[in-house]
Amino acid sequence: MSLFKSIATFGGFTLVSRVTGFVRDMVLAYFMGAGAMADAFVVAFKLPNLFRSLFAEGAFTSAFVPLFSQKLVGEGKKRAVFFAAQAMMILAVIVGLLVLLFELLMPYVVIVLAPGFHDDAGKIELAVQLCRITFPFLLLISIVSFQGGILNSFEKFAAPAVAPVILNITMILSAFVFVPFMPTAAHGFALGITAAGVLEMLWLYFNLRRIGVTLHPYLHLIKIMRNPEIKTLFKRIAPGVVGAGIYQINMAVDTILVSLAGTGAISWLYYANRLQQLPLGVVGAAISVALLPILSKYLKTDDLENARATQNQAIEYGLLLSLPAAVLLIVLAHPVVKFLFQHGAFAANDAKMTAYAVIAYSIGLPCYVLTKALMPNFFARGDTVTPVKYSFWVFVTNLVFNIILMQKFGHVGIAMATTIAAFVSLGQYIVGLKKRSYWHFTAPLIKQTIKIIVASFVMGVGVWLSNALLLQHFSLFLKSKMYLFCGLAVDGIIALVILLIMVKILHIIDFRQLLNMARRKHD
Repeated sequence: MSLFKSIATFGGFTLVSRVTGFVRDMVLAYFMGAGAMADAFVVAFKLPNLFRSLFAEGAFTSAFVPLFSQKLVGEGKKRAVFFAAQAMMILAVIVGLLVLLFELLMPYVVIVLAPGFHDDAGKIELAVQLCRITFPFLLLISIVSFQGGILNSFEKFAAPAVAPVILNITMILSAFVFVPFMPTAAHGFALGITAAGVLEMLWLYFNLRRIGVTLHPYLHLIKIMRNPEIKTLFKRIAPGVVGAGIYQINMAVDTILVSLAGTGAISWLYYANRLQQLPLGVVGAAISVALLPILSKYLKTDDLENARATQNQAIEYGLLLSLPAAVLLIVLAHPVVKFLFQHGAFAANDAKMTAYAVIAYSIGLPCYVLTKALMPNFFARGDTVTPVKYSFWVFVTNLVFNIILMQKFGHVGIAMATTIAAFVSLGQYIVGLKKRSYWHFTAPLIKQTIKIIVASFVMGVGVWLSNALLLQHFSLFLKSKMYLFCGLAVDGIIALVILLIMVKILHIIDFRQLLNMARRKHD
């Protein structure tokens, strides 16, 4: 399967996931707003996700997928699946013990994670209850991500991309299934998170069965630990664990600091980050997931020319999709936030505060996407050490600018610090890959980058003028949700038309070539 088709498949289903995610967040905003209950829920939602970088989409799968893909090519399906069964058993045992430990120590975990709750005993008690409900989700989502990594290695991208939709739909249905019977709405939504983890795991189990993969429990832990292939896996995981640990600390520091910024700040950043996650998930995650097994197979056969060409394609697609998205989020931040979230308990001031954070996050969006496109180049080569070194300096950058900027800009300063750290991260990957002669920006790619920047700028100016005219002549009408939606729809159509015209004028992409690539099954 071509890189374009893989990205399109994963990205398309991820787009469905993000859209349902926005519906989910609209439901959450309606029932909980951006007050104390919402802050406690966001902490409970974030806690298991803090560790996903270690056990789910991060260190474990980044080390496992290249080994599994190469084993699939070199030794066949049966040996690869047996290796996967052993690896998943180790993963389940480690994460299961961690979940048990955290359930016992949850009051102390909450105090460390959200010290701003310290003066509100009711808020702490609620957060502890919610965290105990949601934390088992870590074990479930770790298994889900592991299952997804196996499917991706078989170039089955659709089923793993659909899995997050299950989370969103389950949480939406929780408003009717769980919330009416719980002490608070937050309890109902927290229960929905864990229930969704079970459903996602079952969904991928049946999809693995469809391709003839059954991961039978392998209970001989001592034999597993003596397996040289498992030892190799752990050697590659070890640096990733350190890197993921740094990433966890980074996220925890953000949560700790924003909890000190006052009631509502945690929720404002959560909703702003959710908006940023739409293009980041659809584009960045899709490229990263699709690229890793493809690069691994090219490097296994020493096909360096195709590996570099595929990396260039990933950069070009990533920039073309993320830069216009970032420009649109910056120009339309307030009306988008107002339309999506300003209803029920979510007030006008909450929308304004969230929009400021959206703008700060969006500036760094292309950097996030390009970093995700470059990271697999190291993982596919079995180099899990270098990304750890980079993540340390990203952490330091984020921490320093968090402390500096939040004093004057509050929650927006934390978003600004994250963006600055994203630029530092991208710079490290570009320099590091060039230094090792793995990949570098070629003259044609630089030319394409400049064209995409010009096209995005022209599109942004056009949308800004369009939005300004709508506000000037139809400001009373735009106070209605329906007219606000129509205004955003007009802005979106104008943006798409201008971008397509600029892409055609500047010869950025040959659409006929893309169609041919979409039809081809193999590169």
